Amino acid sequence: MGKIWKISGPVVIAEDMRGSQVYEVVDVGDERLSGEIIGLERDKAVIQVYEDTVGLRVGEPVTGTGEILMVELGPGLVGNIYDGVQRSLVTMMDDIGDFLVRGVRTDALDRKKKWHFTPSVKTGDMVQEGDIIGNVPETGLIEHRIMVPIGTQGTILEISEGEFTIEETVALLEHEGAKKPLTLMQKWPARKPRLYKQRFVPEDLLVTGTRIIDYLFPLALGGKAAIPGGFGTGKTVCLQQMARWSQTQLNIYVGCGERGNEMADVLHSFKKLKDPATGRLLQEKEIFIANTSNMPVVAREISIFIGITMAEYFRDMGYDVLLVADSTSRWAEAMREIGARLEETPGEEGFPTYLGSRLSAFYERSGRVTCIGKPERMGSATVIGSVSPPGADFSEPVTQATLRIVDVLYSLDVALANKRHFPTINWLQSYSLYADSVDKWWNRISPDYNEIRDKALITLQHEAELEEIVRLVGPEALPEDDKLVLLAARMIREDFLMQSAYHPVDTYTEPKRTHLMLSTIMKLYGLAKEATESGMLVNEISSSKILPRISRMKDIPNEEFDDYMKQLWSDMDKNPFV
Repeated sequence: MGKIWKISGPVVIAEDMRGSQVYEVVDVGDERLSGEIIGLERDKAVIQVYEDTVGLRVGEPVTGTGEILMVELGPGLVGNIYDGVQRSLVTMMDDIGDFLVRGVRTDALDRKKKWHFTPSVKTGDMVQEGDIIGNVPETGLIEHRIMVPIGTQGTILEISEGEFTIEETVALLEHEGAKKPLTLMQKWPARKPRLYKQRFVPEDLLVTGTRIIDYLFPLALGGKAAIPGGFGTGKTVCLQQMARWSQTQLNIYVGCGERGNEMADVLHSFKKLKDPATGRLLQEKEIFIANTSNMPVVAREISIFIGITMAEYFRDMGYDVLLVADSTSRWAEAMREIGARLEETPGEEGFPTYLGSRLSAFYERSGRVTCIGKPERMGSATVIGSVSPPGADFSEPVTQATLRIVDVLYSLDVALANKRHFPTINWLQSYSLYADSVDKWWNRISPDYNEIRDKALITLQHEAELEEIVRLVGPEALPEDDKLVLLAARMIREDFLMQSAYHPVDTYTEPKRTHLMLSTIMKLYGLAKEATESGMLVNEISSSKILPRISRMKDIPNEEFDDYMKQLWSDMDKNPFV
């Protein structure tokens, strides 16, 4: 036991701490505030405290626990809401009411609730780390697969089906004469990546239901992406849309320094929304980490790693998992504040010199892998992080460090937000390095995916080149073929790229429907080219009745869409410009 020697905001220096270890969890002060050792010098320990330090006094006791910060993993994670250090906010509300109190201890997982365990191995079987020994039906969408903890192996002496709490023994192993009980719960260090057999290049599309993402700038399962944008560009809505509709088995939403009202809106809306693939409530496949802006700043740093550890755990079961983090800029700001209080040598704009390596430690834990253990299975963890550059300046350190790591950029544009074009993903600045690897997936939908996508991007690029001329001389001075490019690009922007997150139909678009919508626009563009070559004016084409019918594509309910498109294509083949 040591005692407080110095206090500087959330940073506490304790003396008489010989024998402590870096990243050891400690109890600080008479109220036993939770903290973590981040530095040691002689008998002094530098501690970052995960709770408000107002009222702490020099000389109060500091007690080490002898353990590093661990994440509890087991049944009860899905549908739960945690703070930045994995304290269950649901349990805290039941125990102490609606307001947080310093020094409160809550378990991440319910110790009293019983789960029905069904074994998949039998007595006498030899099992090793990562082997699945049984399952628990956690929700209607998630079967929780109970795995042998990493570093454990042996022969099954006892295993039985029944109702168990997460701390009761469900199986007994024997290895080299020693017996080890297995429970439904295991623990893992938050900052240590979990093991896997082999890593693969991501090549299957992560279906998000957002057309510009799925079609023009696809993100693969197991990939990593960044969404930078200035204030008001819709970063939070983009991430919420991905967490709501992405066709993964499990989604994890980390609100890192988010505004409290936005986080409350997320939690409220997810209780009502249904998964489009199954029709069940979305909260049956979601985990929330709510570390809002008014919570202690240092908890932001660890909240990201707790989220990715959970993602790796479910990945190891063979699931496709999506983790969205909003926002990594506020996480970096927390590191900058701690670095300043520790008097570390600052890097660019005051951020710590290890900013890039810390970001890499987070993003590089994504991936599509072969999991360890039997039966053989593959899983993926996809990571999407938003970045909030001050003044929408993408040259600032956090954005630049992130872009050196990720493979997909969704650049949000303030100018598009001012035009009320949402999502505000700029098609000229965004990119995806997975476009070539996911084309095989798209080719199963339609073999002309690459052709349609390339034509659309070229048309949008051509429009951008013509905009300067239009500003100088006006659109009427352009030749007819250039006027047609502007018309086609406007249709792509307004009828395909623009998508309402709040429209009951337009909020989510299936891949087949996405392809058909853009194919329809590009087909009309091709027919219009032929018409202009025959002498028809673009003004006549733009007044055609077929254009409003194309603009209504995104509002047609799914059950009526196929018939609507068959009739639309039939009319285009006959005489579209009447």
